[in-house]
Amino acid sequence: MAPSTSRTLRVAVIGGGPAGLMAAEVLSQAGVRVDLYDAMASVGRKFLLAGKGGMNITHAEPAADFAQRYGARAADVAPWLAQFDAQAVRDWMTGLGIGSFVGTSGRVFPTEMKAAPLLRAWLHRLRAAGVQFHMRHRWLGWHAGQLRFASPDGEQLVQADAVILALGGASWARLGSDGAWVGLLANQAVAVAPLAPSNCGFDVGWSAHFSALHAGAPLTTVAIESTDALGCQVRRQGQFVITAGGVEGSLIYALSAALREQIAAHGSATIYLDLAPDFSAQRVAADVAHPRGARSMSSHLQSRLGIKGVKSGLLRECLTKAQFADPHELAAGIKRLPLVLLRARPIDEAISSAGGIRFEAMAADTLMLRALPGVFAAGEMIDWEAPTGGYLLTACFASGRAAARGALAWLAGLTV
Repeated sequence: MAPSTSRTLRVAVIGGGPAGLMAAEVLSQAGVRVDLYDAMASVGRKFLLAGKGGMNITHAEPAADFAQRYGARAADVAPWLAQFDAQAVRDWMTGLGIGSFVGTSGRVFPTEMKAAPLLRAWLHRLRAAGVQFHMRHRWLGWHAGQLRFASPDGEQLVQADAVILALGGASWARLGSDGAWVGLLANQAVAVAPLAPSNCGFDVGWSAHFSALHAGAPLTTVAIESTDALGCQVRRQGQFVITAGGVEGSLIYALSAALREQIAAHGSATIYLDLAPDFSAQRVAADVAHPRGARSMSSHLQSRLGIKGVKSGLLRECLTKAQFADPHELAAGIKRLPLVLLRARPIDEAISSAGGIRFEAMAADTLMLRALPGVFAAGEMIDWEAPTGGYLLTACFASGRAAARGALAWLAGLTV
C-alpha cells in the first residue's frame, strides 16, 4: 500500500534496465508517482541484446544451489532471492502473458526464446500504471539536494522524495552501462569497490600461426581444471571458443571470477584442458602408444581419439616439439594441457561486471545508502557477481524489488 500523505509522493528511478524497471513496477503498484530516467533513447537495451540468442531469464535448479552461485556474496543476495526467486520470476512472466520452459541444462527461457515480447508487455504494464519515462536524460549527480540531468532541452533539476539508482555496471558501455556513476557516488562518500570484468574472456598470447589458423574455432567436449576462489580444484566440462588473442565462451565465463582474482594476485592464471574428457587417461595413453605405421601423429590422433583441427593445433601450440614426439608426454598433454591466461579482456567486452557499491555502504534490509538517506541502489551497480545461466537477471529483478520496498518504507516514515 502507498504511504498515507496529503500529496503524491514521487520517486526517481535512474536506469532503465531490469533492476530499474522492476523497482518502478513495485513503486507504481503501491500508488507512488514514478519518474524513470535513462541516458539512452530507449530502455532495456542490454536486456534486449542479451536475449537475441535466446533469453535465458532464470534457472530451475534447487534454491540452495541457486543461492550459492553468488559466491562470496551469497549470504548478501539471499534475502533478495527469498522475496523473489526463480519461480517468482516465472510467475511474473506468466502474469505478463509470457510462458516459459526449462531447457535440458535447467536454464529457463521464455516460450518464444526472445526478450522483445517480454519487454513490450512489461513496458505496457508500467505505462498503464502511470510510470513516466524520460529518455536521453543523463544523470550528473546532485545540486542543492536536487538531481541533475543533462537532457535534450539542457540541464534539468529534479526534486524527488526518494531515489533508486539502477545504473548497471560498466560492461557494454554502448548500451548505457558505462560506470560513470562511480565518481558521482565517491564524491558523496559512498564506498565503491573497483569495477572489474566478469563473465569475460582472457588473453593467452597465441602465436601468429595458431591465431591465423584457429581464431573463432569452437572447442567442444572439453573439460577444464582450475582453482576456485577458495583454493579448491574444480573441474567443469563444456565448450568455449578460441579468439585471435585468447579464449572466451560459456566454460571460460563460469570460471572467470576465480581466474580474474588469480591473475590479480599472481600475474597470471593456469588452467588445464582435457581434450578427451570422455576417455580415461589409461585409454588415451594406450591409443597414443598404439603402433601408427606410416601415419603422421596428427592422423594417428584423429583416428584413435578423434583429436583434430583446433585440438590438434592446441597440442602443438602448448607442447614443445620434444613433448609432442614423446608418447607419454603427449598423452599427458591430451588429458591435462596447461594453458596460461595473462589477463582478462577489457570490461567493456565482458557480459557483466564485478565490483560496485559495497554492501557495507548500504542498509542490508532496505538497500539505502548510509551516506545518502533516501537514496537506494539496485542491480549490477552493487558489489556482487554471478555466472551466466539466468542468475544475473534474477538477482537484478530481485534487488530492484528489494530497493523499491526499502523506498516505500522510507516514504512511509516521511509521512508519520
